[in-house]
Amino acid sequence: MSELQFPLKNDTSRKIIHIDMDAFFASVEERDNPELAAHPLVIARHPSDTGGRGVVTTANYRARQFGIHSAMSAQKAYELCPEAIFIPGNHEKYRQISQQVRQVFRRYTDIIEPVSIDEAYLDVTHNKKNIQSAVKIARLIQQEVWEEVHLTCSAGVSYNKFLAKLSSDYRKPRGLTLVAPDEAVAFLQALPIDKFHGIGKKTLPRMHELGIFTGGDLYQKSEMELIREFGKMGYSLYRKVRGIHDSPVNVTRDRKSVGKEHTYGSPLSGEDQVLGQLRKIAEEVAVALKKVGKHGQTVVLKVRYADYTAVTKRHTLNRYVATKEAIFSEASLIWEEILGVEQGIRLLGITLTNLDPVTYENITLPLWESDKNSDLHEK
Repeated sequence: MSELQFPLKNDTSRKIIHIDMDAFFASVEERDNPELAAHPLVIARHPSDTGGRGVVTTANYRARQFGIHSAMSAQKAYELCPEAIFIPGNHEKYRQISQQVRQVFRRYTDIIEPVSIDEAYLDVTHNKKNIQSAVKIARLIQQEVWEEVHLTCSAGVSYNKFLAKLSSDYRKPRGLTLVAPDEAVAFLQALPIDKFHGIGKKTLPRMHELGIFTGGDLYQKSEMELIREFGKMGYSLYRKVRGIHDSPVNVTRDRKSVGKEHTYGSPLSGEDQVLGQLRKIAEEVAVALKKVGKHGQTVVLKVRYADYTAVTKRHTLNRYVATKEAIFSEASLIWEEILGVEQGIRLLGITLTNLDPVTYENITLPLWESDKNSDLHEK
């Protein structure tokens, strides 16, 4: 019995740009101290200062030649390249520069979806300057970012977010790659299967067992076979390898803070009660942060006493926190500075500010060598 087939619809009318700053944090440090460009540079605290803890935020391209990449442990990065220069980074400076870059985007469109501090999707189908070519807009953005903040970025242009992201990764740094509708299937079939977003270490062995090593191999599998093997991801991959991905560019406003607070009818009167409540609130904040994909650097503790007087105190850290353990640890340290449980406590609240999206690792794509930088009118 043959499988029931439904016609697939592919919306190729949109013009989507994905902008990705090149080794953003490391490039900022090189810009401000040009001598660093001659050395492998890792944005992380040196493992000798942390007892081997910590992870790499990013690394410059010299460091990447040693195999160093974001999310790697700082200790592993040191082992791969002991001569590398480690810098903790200045997240407030990076945040300010990110806002400057987004101001450039807003000259062309308000349909902007930030993915992290250093990348975003832009829908320029209908743009503020009535420019028909999305490639031309991408080039103008690259030029203006360079002129105004003296940093480079790579751009991918296509008719959906999935392809725009893959094409921005194709030629880095300072790259601009177009994947037009008639090129999409060939582009995707040329990819190693592990370059498809969502296929990680757990899924890859099963893909290989099924004889799927490239996008071309994936294309040969039926929709029902992929759904049986991989569920929802199989449904999505069947479409993506055919260049179909209709997720819109979601306009999101930068969230300034995430917080939770509890009010108590019977005032808290014991130290254990307070710490127990702080632990519970910290867990709620961690859950809320995960939902919005954020982490932050400033922990704020709010305490209101039985006489309705209130105290608010904050700690700003040189690292991001997002887990319930880290948030509780900082909140309890602030509590030690406030105390006053004998007065009775009617409200406790924890807020995390100085938020940034959780940053994801860039992917380098070994695709074909031909130049796809044509400034086509259609895109």
